[in-house]
Amino acid sequence: MIVHIRLLARIVAALAIVSATVQADEAPTRKQALAALHEAARFFHSEVAVHGGYVWKYSSDLKYRQGEGLAYDQRIWVQPPGTPAVGLAMLKAFEAAGDRVYLDAARDAAHALVRGQLHSGGWPYSITFDPQKRLECNYRVEPSLGKPAVQADPQEPGGWAVWRRRRYKANMTIMDDDTTPSALRLLMRVDRALQFGDAAIHEAAAYGLASLIKAQYAVGAWSHNYDRFPRRAPDPAYYPVRRASYPESWSPKWTKRFSGCYLINDRITLNAIRTMLLAHEVYGKREYLDSALRGGDFLLRAQMPDPQPAWAQQYDRQMQPVWDRGFEPPAITGFESQDVIETLLLLYERTGEKRYLDAVPKALAYLRRSLLVDGKLARFYELKTNRPIYFTKDYRITYDLAEMPTHYQFVVNSRLDAIAIRYRMLARSGPDARPPAATHEELAEGARHVIESMDRRGAWTEPGWVRDPEGRKVEPLEGIIRCETFIANLRTLCQFLGNAR
Repeated sequence: MIVHIRLLARIVAALAIVSATVQADEAPTRKQALAALHEAARFFHSEVAVHGGYVWKYSSDLKYRQGEGLAYDQRIWVQPPGTPAVGLAMLKAFEAAGDRVYLDAARDAAHALVRGQLHSGGWPYSITFDPQKRLECNYRVEPSLGKPAVQADPQEPGGWAVWRRRRYKANMTIMDDDTTPSALRLLMRVDRALQFGDAAIHEAAAYGLASLIKAQYAVGAWSHNYDRFPRRAPDPAYYPVRRASYPESWSPKWTKRFSGCYLINDRITLNAIRTMLLAHEVYGKREYLDSALRGGDFLLRAQMPDPQPAWAQQYDRQMQPVWDRGFEPPAITGFESQDVIETLLLLYERTGEKRYLDAVPKALAYLRRSLLVDGKLARFYELKTNRPIYFTKDYRITYDLAEMPTHYQFVVNSRLDAIAIRYRMLARSGPDARPPAATHEELAEGARHVIESMDRRGAWTEPGWVRDPEGRKVEPLEGIIRCETFIANLRTLCQFLGNAR
């Protein structure tokens, strides 16, 4: 009975939208696409946002909300698809439609991030606006601790106790999962859209970029996080610039040492490179381009020698693959290696420097040789032997994929065909080559589906669950609202509008 009620509600909502906007099987008009875009952005900005920011998903009635963790009504998420990702979608809508309402939404998201920037320069996974909880955090903008003592150097007299007590909770810049880089990209894009006229946004972007440059290792990589504004770059005498090599031996058991300092996992270095390329595009300062190029040079150095000319998830200061978490061993990675190749192609597009392109063919060839029988890739390949390795549910390495945990992808999809097409196009036509655009018919069909699936409020709901304040899973009959869906649907409408002028 519940299923029938839910289905009936969806049918009624869909029919109402179709009759008011797009007739079945007809392409939407530009006017209809603009109206849908406006309603969706208005609903998210006026009904969903808290202090201009967003989490990951909501119950349809907006009673429950969560990011990667629980999110009370005064907490927003930085980690995508949270506030920066939604703000960037609003900015795309402004570029496509020109209506100030979208720029206002993006600016409000940027100001929410300004209020969550840490003294260390970046952002935590989430931001609180609860006045009492803000007192526990080292935000640069009041109300917060905001005290230099929280950044005390453990080597200074009396500094260790404060540093140890506060370092994780109060002042930790998170590079993981595109948290700090995505926040910077939104600030920079909004800064440019506002013609650099908003002093708070402009200053926060500059401060964050300065922090990111100082945190970059001499070899060109970045690490997971840091808990103080870097006074200087990491010491190159301790972190020498070297090319990747295989360790003489490695433990098949988790070492718990966390000696990895150069991170590709979770796109940490890759997202930082992308952010620095954007910084150079927006502000024109050579130091940002130099930082991106150093990052690209790290990717070249990190490419393992034969017989496995691809990449590991993390490297120690000697540039050898090492353990990270208990299910992330020293190994060649099928997933992140594809991300690296795509970043090298991006660097070639932006700089025209052929060395980034030259590293691609042998990596592609190796990964093709490593495909599993079903055409997918193992997440991990054993060093030198190239045997696919997996994990049991109690985190023991195995060569059998029968008992893998489900919280992590140990077998991943291959994107090698698409990557190879892009590589050949760039190699043949140069860095200005662009892939063929979608046809008008394809864009119209996507826009029609997006418009028809919108409810009367301007929201897109779908089946799913969200946690209540006690952490229990709730599956609302009316469905949930996901920021990821909102972002994808705005992108579809913007692409259609760009083609329908």
